Amino acid sequence: TANKIGTYNLAVAAKHHGVPFYVAAPSTTLDPATASGAFVPIEEREATELTHNMQTKQRVIAEGPYLSVWNPVFDITPGDLITGGIITEKGVIVPQSSEPYFDVSQH
Repeated sequence: TANKIGTYNLAVAAKHHGVPFYVAAPSTTLDPATASGAFVPIEEREATELTHNMQTKQRVIAEGPYLSVWNPVFDITPGDLITGGIITEKGVIVPQSSEPYFDVSQH
């Protein structure tokens, strides 16, 4: 699933510690035609959102020939890390034991 930045990190930590991990999403954002997050293009924001003070426009981190900044809008959390389910306004979609982990066509 495509979610807010940091969702993937939390899902990895939850799996490592045996804690069920849920994702909350409106059912209108579930796309049964997209089999995997690998097919979702990652939208990117300007690097200056991270490298500059947005009010003064002054650069606030070092710069150099080997420094690059990637500022994705969201991250992709693989289905096998969503161990609790996907919560929608229509209920919880419980994961299956193998791929595809979620049948979102009914929601």
